[in-house]
Amino acid sequence: MDEELQNNWKELVKRIELTFGEGIEIESIILLIGIQELGKGYFKPSKDEKMDLMHIATCKLLEPLGYFKYTGKDADGWPQWDIVGNLPMLKPGEQKEIMKRAIIAYFKENELAETH
Repeated sequence: MDEELQNNWKELVKRIELTFGEGIEIESIILLIGIQELGKGYFKPSKDEKMDLMHIATCKLLEPLGYFKYTGKDADGWPQWDIVGNLPMLKPGEQKEIMKRAIIAYFKENELAETH
């Protein structure tokens, strides 16, 4: 992981920890993004719902990279995506790096949207 990515990631995690407490991991950040994208406010998700929320977040995060396309919401109001590109074969460290870059971009995009 390059130094700029590492610094941006540490800065983002510090900001998130101010709200959610120290020691937050990437999986928890992905879950938080899923809850945000679902748009239903706080609720106590079941184990299956947590997996669905992480899927929502992953699709949202990888959509700008051309891997998913948002298609709308299902009857229960959950966002849906179609796969439009195959993910390349990556090593676990490379997967985490792509997700960190996508999470940083997501937060930058949403912070910009809030300032207008």
